[in-house]
Amino acid sequence: MPNDDLTLLREYSRNQSEAAFAALVSRHVNLVYSVALRQVRDPHLAEEITQAVFIILARKADAIGDKTILPGWLCRTARYVSVRALRTQIRRQQREHEAHMQTQIQNDLSRRSEAEAETWTHIEPLLDGAMGRLGQKDHDALVLRFFENKNFAEVGAALGTGEDAAKMRVNRALEKLRKIFTKHGIVSTTAILAGAISANAVSAAPAGLAATISAAVSGSTLTTATIVAATKALAMTTLQKTLITTALITTIGAGFYEAHQNSQLREQNQTLQQQQTSLSEQIRQLLRERDDATNRLASLADEMAKTKSNNLELLRLRGEVTQSKLAANDPVDAAAKAWLDRVNRLKQRLEQNPDANIPELRYLTEQDWLNAASGKLDNDTDYRKATALLRNAGENKFCSMVESALQKYSPANGGQFPTDLAQLQPYFDTPVDDAVLQRWEITSAKTAPNLGLGDPIITQKAAVDDLFDSRMAIGPHGFGSSDFLSSEIKNTLGPVYQAYQDANNGQEPGNPSQLVPYASTAEQKALLQKVIQRGELYSK
Repeated sequence: MPNDDLTLLREYSRNQSEAAFAALVSRHVNLVYSVALRQVRDPHLAEEITQAVFIILARKADAIGDKTILPGWLCRTARYVSVRALRTQIRRQQREHEAHMQTQIQNDLSRRSEAEAETWTHIEPLLDGAMGRLGQKDHDALVLRFFENKNFAEVGAALGTGEDAAKMRVNRALEKLRKIFTKHGIVSTTAILAGAISANAVSAAPAGLAATISAAVSGSTLTTATIVAATKALAMTTLQKTLITTALITTIGAGFYEAHQNSQLREQNQTLQQQQTSLSEQIRQLLRERDDATNRLASLADEMAKTKSNNLELLRLRGEVTQSKLAANDPVDAAAKAWLDRVNRLKQRLEQNPDANIPELRYLTEQDWLNAASGKLDNDTDYRKATALLRNAGENKFCSMVESALQKYSPANGGQFPTDLAQLQPYFDTPVDDAVLQRWEITSAKTAPNLGLGDPIITQKAAVDDLFDSRMAIGPHGFGSSDFLSSEIKNTLGPVYQAYQDANNGQEPGNPSQLVPYASTAEQKALLQKVIQRGELYSK
């Protein structure tokens, strides 16, 4: 942890300095907000998670060690709180799909060539998950270097090493990150990754969020202190009552014992000196006194029991009221309930529309359903996007099964690619239903020309919704995905693009609607309308 971070945190811990904590919040709020925003994709919920992270920092200030790297600690805590808040990990499938669609459209329309911008588009949905797979020192080194934009000398000072050692640590961690992205089909260099992450990883939090968090933490601290004081007072009051009552019972008991002994002595003396009548009267008087004392003792015991019962009932009622208030005001709990409600509505939608269902959905986990229902479900377009995400997730899992089977099939058959999907059946870890295999075919790589998976490929025969579904393909060199319109766009709309450029001094079109006057065939016009419709739907 940099010394100034440590100094501010200790100042807040010892003196409850709001100014010190506000300085920490202002320094790191953008970092925490950016991590939370990438996790949940909801600015309002990201604000609440950011507040929660700094409240946790305030409450654990005493427990944070001197060797902790605070920015790294905040990043990890932001991820943990996001997972707890929304009961999910990063919505990898959804982000991969949206990032790919956006990249494809941009490549088709504007053909961007800036390597860092293109790389960021691919890695942004995967960045936090990949960072989480690194060791703590590697993770903290990258956070300091590229999230906080520290130089190697500052990174080395924070990590307790020299500048050269810090540089080696950052380079090794960056290479590990590159290998993780490569496994997701993202090919880049460490230099491009460094530039893309440094330029885009941290975005500005909403204005005023730092002040809101500081106020929230201050309010939280006062409330906690008040509760602790009240609890101690209540406990002391109950303890005092118990001790007083016990002392009183002991005193009364001792008094009755002494009175009984004295009465016996008096009885013996009076037996010798007085008549039977006088002795009997004294005995009756003693019995009456004993009965009175017994009644007083019983009354006192009843009062003590009632007091104890009332205190316990009061504590129970206070606990229930507190829990009710917390449950009613907990935004995380409300968000989780709303999310589960969207999952249920999505399942009902599929039951009502069996044409949107595919047999690969049997491979989905509950996490996949949560990922698909992470966005809004307010209209038909929202449901089309969500069901497409479900289909893509199921098909992606099937592709992994096919790839694994191909790795066993190829060496057993002289390195050949199968000519019929049924040939792979013995090589699946578990048998695949024929209903699944019937949706796929072995065909030419021209069907998905942009993937570079080798020839031939295994891919879906048709899309359920070609505006939102992804084309999955498995070839000799792995598997990947693209949208169903990409090959048609390249082959059919190529002349339309060229005609536009010829008429506009080589300029690229700003949006697909500008191409309409240059589409001459019915096929070109129909496909162009699909591209325009897709863009409009994705913008909603």
